[in-house]
Amino acid sequence: MPSTPRTQLPPRLLPILYFGTAHVALAVAFAAVALDPRGVSGFFYHARMLGVVHLVTLGWITSSILGALYIVGPIALRVWLPATWLDYAAFGLVITGVVGMVAHFWIQDYAGMAWSAATVGTGIMVAGSNIVRRLRGASLPRAVSAHIVLAFVNVLGAATMGVLMGFDKVHHFLPGFVIANVFAHAHLAAIGWASMMVVGVAYRLLPMVLPAEMPKGARLWTSAILLQAGVSGLFVALLFRSRFVWIFALTVVAGFGAFLWQVIWMLRRPRPRPPGLRTPDPAVLHAGASFVSLVIASGLGIWLAFAELSPATLRIAVAYGVFGLVGFLAQMVVGMEGRLLPIFAWYWAYANTGYKGPVLSPHEMPWRRGQELVFVLWLFGVPALAGGLAFDAVPFVSAAAWCLLAATLLNTANAARILRHAWRTPV
Repeated sequence: MPSTPRTQLPPRLLPILYFGTAHVALAVAFAAVALDPRGVSGFFYHARMLGVVHLVTLGWITSSILGALYIVGPIALRVWLPATWLDYAAFGLVITGVVGMVAHFWIQDYAGMAWSAATVGTGIMVAGSNIVRRLRGASLPRAVSAHIVLAFVNVLGAATMGVLMGFDKVHHFLPGFVIANVFAHAHLAAIGWASMMVVGVAYRLLPMVLPAEMPKGARLWTSAILLQAGVSGLFVALLFRSRFVWIFALTVVAGFGAFLWQVIWMLRRPRPRPPGLRTPDPAVLHAGASFVSLVIASGLGIWLAFAELSPATLRIAVAYGVFGLVGFLAQMVVGMEGRLLPIFAWYWAYANTGYKGPVLSPHEMPWRRGQELVFVLWLFGVPALAGGLAFDAVPFVSAAAWCLLAATLLNTANAARILRHAWRTPV
């Protein structure tokens, strides 16, 4: 790997704080389900389930995305993102807001939840404004930058909607159907924020993970345009319960299809594997499994767009949410982390030697057997959780949650094993 000036290294502490928060949030989410599977089963729109969902979406996915951007910036996006006091303030707002949201969901205090949601949104936008400002001067393909900028625009809309819905639970001022508002908010957050960001960053990160040729050119705009047009239309159509939901659902699926086509393009153009990289690579396995979940979620989403509201569609909607949030987005973060954290640790370990080395290879830092076990647990946990929640099969929900909790704890131990190299000077 090339040497990097110390001033251009990723911040050492801030990404670890974000990833540490993310691991705690995901462990708490799965522990809550494992300890009380019946409490989150049944109809999904209740306070405890919403608390668990936000632990996954904000605590795990969003915190991991923000932490990863500070690492991916200098390594893959060609932009240096230093950690200033404003960035640490943004982290403080995010973690305070997440804790407040989940706690107020748990005690069903919706006014407190709304204020906490505003705190999270403020933290994300403070971090996002700094990141977007620095992207303007980066030598990065504009199509990739567009995905990232649009993701922050969408999360602003999702956060605003979430805050309004929280205050509406107290003062009842929003028009329309409550469930329709929830669906609109959820899709803007999951597709417009998390998925848009994952797609944009993946165009630079996946070639490093596979490894493969870097995609470029105007074709990268296709996924940004289709995803943004689709999620914007889907948000409005769901909000007003329009019969044209299916048009925008198909547009979103077409955007994901454009992204998957680029992934296939990369797979057909492999590059020599770096020394020490063993196969099968757990990071690639997680990415592959997350793409399978994306395909399943897309199929279920299309079916739901055409189906009439009924008890059956509500069951399918739960499975759709699990495959989309846990199977695709949450597991993609696991795969991304499995390759990103060793590279991050390697850069700092190399810097700690005064850029003289030698340094342990990033492919030798992880606990490989632990990574393989984590993948197997996720492979069982995702479909078991989807089926258990959809059909109110409490034993399946419990088994899935315990498996995913074990996977999260193993992954946390592995992350700690990797990150210790960033703070040690190799002998």
